[in-house]
This record gives sequence, C-alpha cells and structure tokens, in this order.
Amino acid sequence: MVKSLKSVMAALGAALFLVGAGAGGAQAQACPSWNNPTVFGSHSLNAGFMPDPYVRNLTAGGTVDLARCLNGGSGYVVTRPDFRLFYNGSSPTGRLVFALEARSNVDTVLLVNAPDGTWHFNDDYRGYNSAVVFNNPMSGQYDVWTGSYSRSSNNPAQLIVTELQY
Repeated sequence: MVKSLKSVMAALGAALFLVGAGAGGAQAQACPSWNNPTVFGSHSLNAGFMPDPYVRNLTAGGTVDLARCLNGGSGYVVTRPDFRLFYNGSSPTGRLVFALEARSNVDTVLLVNAPDGTWHFNDDYRGYNSAVVFNNPMSGQYDVWTGSYSRSSNNPAQLIVTELQY
C-alpha cells in the first residue's frame, strides 16, 4: 500500500513538475527521485528505538540544483537518496527528527520524502545545520538527501535520527 501510494504520488509530482516548469524529460531525470538505490544504505527503526539517537556517518552535497526541482528549495544534492529509513510504530514522544550536522565547514540542507510521498526541506534549523521534524510521524519509508547550500560534494556529515527534542 505504501509503495503504491508513493508510486502514484511520485508520478503525480513528476507530472506537475514537468507541466509547471515546462521542462523536458532530461531535466526531470536530473532531479532527486526516491525510486533509486541509496548511496549510504538503509536501516529499520521501531518506535521507541534505543539507543536514541541513531547516527549515520555520510557525506553531504551534490550537483543537482534543488532550485530547479523543488519550489522553495535551495542547495545541492545527488539524484539518489543518500539514506533510507524504514520506521515502524507510533513515536512515544509524538515526533521523529532527521537532523544533518556537518563535520566540516559546510552549510547543510536536508530533503526528506515521507511515506505519503510528500517532500520536506530544511536549511539552517540550528546554525548552518539542517533538520526536518515530523510530528505524529507515520510508519513507512523515509528517503533522505543530505545536501549542501553551495555546490560541493563529499563533505563529512552525520545524519541523526531521534524521537527526542533536537
């Protein structure tokens, strides 16, 4: 059910993007797509997971300009999700947070595709680090892109997933 809903939402989103932007297929293919293998793998977490936070080392940045793909988005990512989280259950705190902390001097951006197919973007949640907070998070697949505000790549960073305050 979640997969089919995501497929429908992705197709609708791509169609609306193409119509709204007047773009050709080549440009749309250069935008982020949740329907690709991840760069840094995946993990499953059940609500109330321990230890909290879950931390994944990865790199931030890319060459795909979000301004061309996402209304209101700015920064650069890669086309494939950097990480995929499968979340199951009901958060005991009523929240699920994805945070991106740079381990270098880079301004991060964070893009998350939620289980219902909606896109969530953040830049500068805490200083130059990014975070996306889901209140009453749904179970399912979360695809995460760890980007940078300026076009760059291979910037050491940590993805932090927590149900606690961030």
